[in-house]
Amino acid sequence: MVRSASRGWVRSAVKLTNKNVLITGANAGLGYETALDFAERDARVIIACRDESKAAAAKEQIQKATGSQKIFTRRLDLSSFSSIRQFSEDFNRTEDRLDILINNAGIMKHPQAKTEDGFEMHFGVNHLGPFLLTNLLLDIMKTNKGGRIVNVSSIVNYLGRIKWSDLNWEKRRYSPMGAYNASKLMNVLFTRELANRIRGLGITTNSIHPGVVNTTLNRTGGQDLSIMGRLTDFIFNQNFLTISPKQGAQCQIYAAIAPELQNVSGKYFSGCRKLPVGFWNATSSKSAARLWKISEELTGLKS
Repeated sequence: MVRSASRGWVRSAVKLTNKNVLITGANAGLGYETALDFAERDARVIIACRDESKAAAAKEQIQKATGSQKIFTRRLDLSSFSSIRQFSEDFNRTEDRLDILINNAGIMKHPQAKTEDGFEMHFGVNHLGPFLLTNLLLDIMKTNKGGRIVNVSSIVNYLGRIKWSDLNWEKRRYSPMGAYNASKLMNVLFTRELANRIRGLGITTNSIHPGVVNTTLNRTGGQDLSIMGRLTDFIFNQNFLTISPKQGAQCQIYAAIAPELQNVSGKYFSGCRKLPVGFWNATSSKSAARLWKISEELTGLKS
């Protein structure tokens, strides 16, 4: 089978006519470029983000660029379980299908803070939020075979360490970069366990590293004075070391539309190529199952 991408760029002209797509955080950056691409492929695109005015502006820009009248917005705050539950309830009531879910929204190096439900911000927004959202939308995805879930992780998952006894960073000195790295490892572990649980349902899931992208993700730079924190600040401030949002979006687009990935699940991609998922901590089935169980308990999700 011919590969749908080469040199990190999606070359496939696959259309997404009659496909319903949901992208979190699609008002800017990677999410916006992914929404723009899917609109050009004739998909029905739903932009989900916290700021409704920014979502509306993104919708207008995409409509002007593509001529598509199938762009919609919905409010979703991943730092609030009540917002996620309300969003999912409304979505399941008003939509008849979901073919592609891109868990794109996320934060990095956020100052120490907690979500509405009392969880460390990276843990809550980057993992628990997408975990709950995905599970609440699984039933509607089951109605049509071929559904795909793409979780945006990062290469720093290799550096991630999960301290099971202190997931909220209450017993140790807070590290913005450490919290981010751990949440990106959780994305990979979540994907691994989710792939096991949805096997045979006609749905696949994969995680991706988009590259070091010139977006607003590092807008809270300067919060982490560790070596890793300073290094990421330096890298994000050097245009020649980063790639554009359009290029960064290619991997999640590839994971969502490539025909050759129809039956591929639980894997990790970067540059539109499958890579080793990471070190032992990212390949541990025991850790993936443990994280799932804890996440179920913390979100109030029933098995």
